Amino acid sequence: MGIEMVLFNPDRQKGAWDETFSLSEAQRARSFHKGLSGYKPTPLRRLDGLAGRLGLGGLYVKDESLRFGLNAFKGLGGSYALGRVIAERMGKKPEELGDVPAGTFTFVTATDGNHGRGVAWAAKNLSQNAVVYMPKGSAKERLENIRALGAQAEITELNYDDTVRFAKEQADENGWILVQDTAWEGYETIPSWIMQGYMTMALEAAESLGGRVPTHIFLQAGVGAMAGAVTGFFSSFYGAQRPKIVITEPNRAACLFKTAGAGDGALHKVEGDLDSIMAGLCCGEVCTVGWEVLKHHAGYFFSCPDYVAADGMRVLGNPLPGDEKIVSGESGAVTSGLVYNLMTDPELKSFRETLGLDETSVVLCFSTEGDTDKENYRHIVWDGWYRKPSCER
Repeated sequence: MGIEMVLFNPDRQKGAWDETFSLSEAQRARSFHKGLSGYKPTPLRRLDGLAGRLGLGGLYVKDESLRFGLNAFKGLGGSYALGRVIAERMGKKPEELGDVPAGTFTFVTATDGNHGRGVAWAAKNLSQNAVVYMPKGSAKERLENIRALGAQAEITELNYDDTVRFAKEQADENGWILVQDTAWEGYETIPSWIMQGYMTMALEAAESLGGRVPTHIFLQAGVGAMAGAVTGFFSSFYGAQRPKIVITEPNRAACLFKTAGAGDGALHKVEGDLDSIMAGLCCGEVCTVGWEVLKHHAGYFFSCPDYVAADGMRVLGNPLPGDEKIVSGESGAVTSGLVYNLMTDPELKSFRETLGLDETSVVLCFSTEGDTDKENYRHIVWDGWYRKPSCER
């Protein structure tokens, strides 16, 4: 199965802007992050050489491998959510927490790696406890990175969505606080805070772009929390100039693609092992808060085989003259890989034309992680694993 597209909402209907993801809320989140040790904006890489080779007017990639030393963007959401939870319970503002008595709170989460590492890092910074559960098949390197931050962590025998349910059960039984970016009825406040934390990344990108407005923004999605937050921010920030939003998922865990394709107003799950190299995107159930934004402002949904992410990793890691190298992991590189395939594969011409990608287009992507599984990164980039099958060439 190759690259597939659902044309969902190309006109980006003008639903009411959700103030949850407004500029003022993004500024509030960044104010909090500025108070954390090690904060600095991550670079927005301008890849003029690659843009020219692909026939685009511009291509920018936000490099989140340099975020807080965590090699991924997820610390933004976890830290902001923990700050909001603690502040609410202590009657303070998040940016005015000061010293919190050590061990007052225990936070629990399920993760494919990056989110759990972000929660563990935030808990350590705030002198609190963290418990992290990971789905079967998780990389041992990602597990050890979480444990190195002082969290109690283990890999379960469950898939991602069942691991989320297990984490919730443990929170209920032990009086812990669940910090999950997957939202469902009755559990939406903390996921919304996590999503607001992600807006720091979007605000930085908008400021770095200056007066240049992207025509297209490609966003990868697991449950859709990051994609929803960034879509909400840019749709509000640019208003009538808002870019076309393109959502990208692994074809083995494409719950948003499936939901958009059904078009019946219901959320659709993907069940089973959700096996893909894009571990951070292997989620089978849609975040309700994220979907409320995406259904109004995202126009296109793509389902991508693993080779698309691998192409992105190789292209970003081996730049053309004048472009900067970006070490991007499987989940981080899939959007760049999709852009590359859309612009170079003759069989995808109809998709390219539907999106309106041409020499006037300015494309923005987010490389949401670096080489968080270094062994797999080398296998893909060095050894050429995960290439497009010859039958699809």
